[in-house]
Formats: sequence, structure tokens, C-alpha cells
Amino acid sequence: MSLPGAPAAKQASNVTPLSLLFGQETSFQTIVSPPVDISARPVTIRHVAGAGAPPVGRYDVDMIMLSLDRVEDTIAAIRSALGQTGLSAHLTILDQGSRPQALDRLAAEVRGRTDATLLAADGNLGVAGGRNLTSGQGHGRVIVALDNDAEFATADTVARMLIALDAEPRLAAVGCRIVTHADGRDDIGSWGYPNSLLPCAGECFDTVTYVGAGHALRRTAWEQAGGYDGTLFFCWEEFDFCLRAIALGWRVRYRGDIVIRHKVSAERRVAWSADRWFYFVRNRLYIELKLGRRWAELAPRAMGYLLKGLRNGLLIQTLRALSAARGMAPRKGSRNGSRMLPRAAAAYVARNDKAHRGSFVTRIRHEVLGRLRHPQGAVAASDR
Repeated sequence: MSLPGAPAAKQASNVTPLSLLFGQETSFQTIVSPPVDISARPVTIRHVAGAGAPPVGRYDVDMIMLSLDRVEDTIAAIRSALGQTGLSAHLTILDQGSRPQALDRLAAEVRGRTDATLLAADGNLGVAGGRNLTSGQGHGRVIVALDNDAEFATADTVARMLIALDAEPRLAAVGCRIVTHADGRDDIGSWGYPNSLLPCAGECFDTVTYVGAGHALRRTAWEQAGGYDGTLFFCWEEFDFCLRAIALGWRVRYRGDIVIRHKVSAERRVAWSADRWFYFVRNRLYIELKLGRRWAELAPRAMGYLLKGLRNGLLIQTLRALSAARGMAPRKGSRNGSRMLPRAAAAYVARNDKAHRGSFVTRIRHEVLGRLRHPQGAVAASDR
């Protein structure tokens, strides 16, 4: 997904009522408080083109998409979403600061349509906040997210996600197989699971996360778990959501037979040498703090990040992240206050994640001493 960049476009002036979900549901305001990473300036959301809102009546799926430039890829992603068959759906796109010319082209793509809505923010809510907002616009029983540099492999991909969720009532989320758009090979940079499971990329298995490039969520699970934590902004938001859903008794399923084709584009992508590593370390430690871990317990993980940062020329970013995580430690009684995983949830995580990670020596060699992958998508769960 995209991070802060170009200033917001100014074309459209009409504002549509929004039910903002930035970590909690609010009554309509045109302003929503941004996460701690962004400036203190509030962010304004406005309607640009397409339907004013999703349908009032029943429909199956809310498809959501975030955009920030990459206009050709985004148009292709929009067309892929609107070309899905075998279900009723509405597409909501939130632009988070594209250049005016790019926003004009996106508006032309959905103008006059009743099954798509284009909104624009004059700032960047991040991945977590943007998905919360777009998901909160509709009421379809399933939420399907597609990155703006990805496409559904077939016209029935979303219908198959819906069938997968309907077949297993305790599934909160379905993750998809992410392949490169160019040649259909597995996108290694978007492999979000233990490396030992990579040979199983075409199979199905329970897991503890999903890759954000393309996935489906059951709305009831999303609402029960409280949506995404907007303070994460970018990185680990899927894992954090899944842990809260698992704690409530839900499951997460990887479906290697449901495919997303992912383009590898440098435009608006965050390199490890920029902010990505900072968010990676800060957010992962913050999630541990939300699980009730003490800093003494996190010392081995923090030392591992320091060593990995040093080996990859990112020591300063690592130190910044450690300091920021310390400042984000949940306060007792707050919405994001620390909560230990229930015993059944901890057993689920151990069975479907930790069991696949290998010995302590193996983890040190691959997760601490290994070089960072080129950032082509979600952070690798092998670094978890």
C-alpha cells in the first residue's frame, strides 16, 4: 500500500456523509483525527464521483481499495473489481493524495456508475485507517480488499471468496495466493507466512494472518474485533486484527486456490531504507505490548531488530522505532489496552504459526541475520 506523498487534489467540492471507522465508530463528521504519525492537521473526506453511497438494500460484498497515484495500475484494479461476477457488490475507493490529474482519471472511470464510489482525503489515513473508513461505508456481509496494484485472477475470484466464508461459519478472514502479474509465479515479497510453508503455496491451511494485497473478511468478525487499529498506520495491521479475531474464537484461512495477481511497482512504494523498517519494528513491538508483554520479555526481540537493522544499514530507524513503540505502550483501561490471548487462542497461534518456524538457531539465521527482502508487498511473516 501507499504512504504519505503528494498533496491532495482539489477538484471535487461536494461532501458525502461518512460513517467513519477509525478504530471506533463515530457519527458523521467531515473531519477525522489522523494517526500519531501524521501531522496534527485533521483530514477532510469528500465525495468525488460515482454513487453517493453503497445501496441501502441487501447485497453481498463491499469491495474496498486505497489509492495514491499509480493511476494506470489503479484503473486496472478498478476494472478488475467491477468485472467480478456471480454476486452483488459495491466498490468504494479512497484516494489519499494523488496528483490532480490522476484523481481526474479515476473520477472518469467511475463517473455515472451506481456500483462504485470514489472518495478523496486531503491527507493520508494510512492503510489501517483507510480500510476502516472504506469498510465502514457499506453493510455487505463480506469485505473484500484489493491493493491498487493488484487484480483478481479471474472474474469469479470474489464469488469464490464468498463461498469459502459461507462454507466455514467461524472463518473471520480468507487470505489469497499472491502471484506476480507478469508471469504468475509466487510473489515471494508478498509471502506473509512462515518460509517452511512456501512449498504449500497452492494448498489451504489455517494461519494467523493474511496478506493485504487481496483478502476477504466476514463483516461480523471485523466488527466484533473492532476493525483495524488506526494507530498502526502501515505494517502489521492484518496480523493485529487477526490476533484479536482469534482471541474471540474466529479462525483465519489461507486459500492457495484463490489467486490475486500483483504488480511490482516502485511508484509510491516504501523502501526498507525509508519508513518501512521503522513501521515494521515499531508496530510489531506495539502489538506485543498490547498482548501484555513487558519490556523485559521483549528484550530478545528488540535486540534481534537492532542487529538486523545494523546489518541492513537501518540502525537509526531501529532506534527510532524502539523509542516510538515505548511511547505507544497501551494505557490501562484504554481501547487498545493490553489483553492477554486466551489459552485456546494462544494454542491456535502455536499450532498454526510457531510450529512452522523451526529451531531457535534456524530463526536466528533466517529472521535476524538474513538480509531484508525487496519490499514488494506485505512484510514477511518469517520475520515475525
